[in-house]
Amino acid sequence: MRALPVGDRALLVEVSTDEEAQALHADLLRRRTEGSLSVREIVPAARTVLLDGLDDPARLAAQLTTSQLPTAPPRPEQVVEIPIRYDGPDLADVAGHWDVSPDEVARIHAAAEFRVAFCGFAPGFGYLTGLPAQYGVPRHATPRTTVPAGSVGLAGPYTGVYPRSSPGGWRLIGTTDAVLWDHARVPAALLSPGTLVRFVPVGC
Repeated sequence: MRALPVGDRALLVEVSTDEEAQALHADLLRRRTEGSLSVREIVPAARTVLLDGLDDPARLAAQLTTSQLPTAPPRPEQVVEIPIRYDGPDLADVAGHWDVSPDEVARIHAAAEFRVAFCGFAPGFGYLTGLPAQYGVPRHATPRTTVPAGSVGLAGPYTGVYPRSSPGGWRLIGTTDAVLWDHARVPAALLSPGTLVRFVPVGC
């Protein structure tokens, strides 16, 4: 674990894997809730956690880099279920990558329990981990100019749902009517780091 200063009141903590980043993020949130850590923002990414609004970044950096990484984050009590139709234009392509049938892609994907590792790219977009490593697929070499809102895609080790229409290079395996981002909702984002997610197949 390495802690790098970012300006006067922030730290960027680097770890080796996304699992370590998730565990560290959960532990830092716990410490803030308990009152043992004073920090304004805790933002996880693939292999980093950013802490902003620290009173003494150097002291915390020393504590973190001499301490043991926390164990896996605790399992949340609630699971967000996202209905999905496995009708994406890249379903057959993913089946080829996995060397299974399209129906088996749907079965494998729906059987997995996902966790939101971090959010980014667009408001409401969560990077979900949970598929075994052998099911990682590469992004398209040339991204689509438009991916419809509600598209469910795979890229590398991640699953993601496009909250709005945008360009994108993920392999699209399905669609959902779930609203990932709604300004009128509190919170606006359906998904947040640490959230458990299951995809529930529905009829096409």
